[in-house]
Amino acid sequence: MSTESLEIARSRYQAGKLNFENGKYREAVENLEKASALLSRNSRLGGEVELWLVTAYEAAGRTEEAIALCQQLQRHPFPETSKQAKELLYILKAPKLQRPSEWMTEIPDLGTLSDNDAKIRASGNYAKASRQAPTEPELADLSQVNTQDNRFIGVALIVIVLTLSYLAWLSF
Repeated sequence: MSTESLEIARSRYQAGKLNFENGKYREAVENLEKASALLSRNSRLGGEVELWLVTAYEAAGRTEEAIALCQQLQRHPFPETSKQAKELLYILKAPKLQRPSEWMTEIPDLGTLSDNDAKIRASGNYAKASRQAPTEPELADLSQVNTQDNRFIGVALIVIVLTLSYLAWLSF
């Protein structure tokens, strides 16, 4: 393998990892597939790229391809790669749990709103907020405030004086 193709594979690998971490799974799959094609499958880097490719396949909704690749990686010559592939395969084949609908929060798709509707709603909320009369600050009833001397200021002053005296004594 030439050093040029190795550098291209590494840059594709880094781009794929970055895409994956940013939630761009389709682009991650593309970059990781290209990196994998440039590397030897039995190399340490090749196995690492393909492990990332398994997770990218799963994130992109291509679970069958992820499982198939993971099964191949179980026979990888590097023990760490085959161990990780076995662990991933266990996770991929685990039954999917159903969550009750009340556990889920539905996020509305803002892509369906036209830009004009979004501007109207945003400016409408601002206009309503700006038309409200300014509220008066609430005054505290001093008869309910605890004004008993707790000697905090006296204790604080004594601590400050002692600290400054100690520092002055240390400097001599």
